[in-house]
Amino acid sequence: MIKRKIKIAFIVLLGMIFISQTSFAQVDFNKRPDDDLGNVEDEFQEHFFEALKQKGIENYERAVEALHRCLNLDSKKPVIYFELGKNYNKLKNFGAAEKHLKKAISMQPDNEWFLDELYDVYYQQDDINNAIKTIKQLVKYHPDYKEDLAALYVREKKYKQALDLLDELDEELGVSEARDAMRNDIYSITGNADDRIENLEQRVANNPNNEENHLKLIYRYSQTGNKKKAYKAAQNLLKVKPESKFVHLALYKFYLEDGKVNDAINSVKIALTSPEINADAKAKVLKDFVAFVSKNPEYESNLVEITAMVDDNKNAQTHSDLGRYYLKSGDKTKALFHFKEALKQDSNDFKLIKDVLLLQLDMEDYAAVVKSSNNALELYPAQPILYLVNGVANNKQGDYKKAIDNLEMGLDFLIDNPNMEADFYSELSIAYKAINNINKSNTFAKKAQALKAQQ
Repeated sequence: MIKRKIKIAFIVLLGMIFISQTSFAQVDFNKRPDDDLGNVEDEFQEHFFEALKQKGIENYERAVEALHRCLNLDSKKPVIYFELGKNYNKLKNFGAAEKHLKKAISMQPDNEWFLDELYDVYYQQDDINNAIKTIKQLVKYHPDYKEDLAALYVREKKYKQALDLLDELDEELGVSEARDAMRNDIYSITGNADDRIENLEQRVANNPNNEENHLKLIYRYSQTGNKKKAYKAAQNLLKVKPESKFVHLALYKFYLEDGKVNDAINSVKIALTSPEINADAKAKVLKDFVAFVSKNPEYESNLVEITAMVDDNKNAQTHSDLGRYYLKSGDKTKALFHFKEALKQDSNDFKLIKDVLLLQLDMEDYAAVVKSSNNALELYPAQPILYLVNGVANNKQGDYKKAIDNLEMGLDFLIDNPNMEADFYSELSIAYKAINNINKSNTFAKKAQALKAQQ
């Protein structure tokens, strides 16, 4: 719920200063009292400002004491009851707060600040019925209170009343993100997708040049599975606003599904080169196009062209997706390039680290594997796969002692992985044989064979 009390706190303070000044307007504080009345006014003033001071330093109990002294001197000033209500509210003594605020309101029924404080008392107690009754009185002072009232209606499951109020506010003040969020919450609670879409359709009809409403309508059509209407809505937006960039975030998908590949490629290019569109959205577009090309390799030249257009804007996920695409298509060099580029942006991503190491191992770049795995072990000293690839690479380079050290250390971290365990034993067998320790070599070879036989 949007609490207006935050928004009007400063105004309330000014109002109270005004009220206080009005209460004492006829008192000449510079005049030395010469009778009992003067003494009473002086005493009243002293207690009242003491109460304000104590409230200001959050000593609410002492403020209440001072205000009751004021009441003993003059019980006809509504501001005293109001101040008592505020202090009792701070003390969470809601019964006393309600009693004194109602007294203040009975004396000044149209005082907005009195009503607002009473509303807060009910709100804090979760007394929604009384909060609604009070805020209905406040609505006539400020339309913004309608937003609070709509939120209270939602809590009471009075969704139609809430939507009616939101419609009124949209008509009076224009749409807002906060009200749209409340409206969407209502639609989600009620499951009434038709009302949500009808509202957006009406907005588009009323203001066809508002791009955001078009985009929301396209999204909602897509979300409900009505792709035909979503496609039509996207085409309609393109007619109304041919310069729109965001519409291409939807159009490229529809074009691909419709077999209009050239149109789809054009939309992809527009989306990926538009500064208005954020990196995450671009990554999604490129990922979808990579997936399309993996099934339709005849368009790989278009993928190359498109990726070249966004070289400076590709994030780690985009490079990773491209790496998997090229790995699947058999181009290990390009795959490794993109995996490395992704790793530059996300150097602690263990999956990327592993992908790079395994690909380097597959491409027989053993020196790179040793160097990369040594660096990775500083980050992930308990990952057995890193010790294994390091051992394999050292074996291939003839550095058997280092291979043995790393392989035996890696075994200490291995848990319930017979396949990897067999690989460790095989590499240890190779290393020990190379240094002419045949007994150990045979022992590890037998362990490896035993594990493989169990699989």
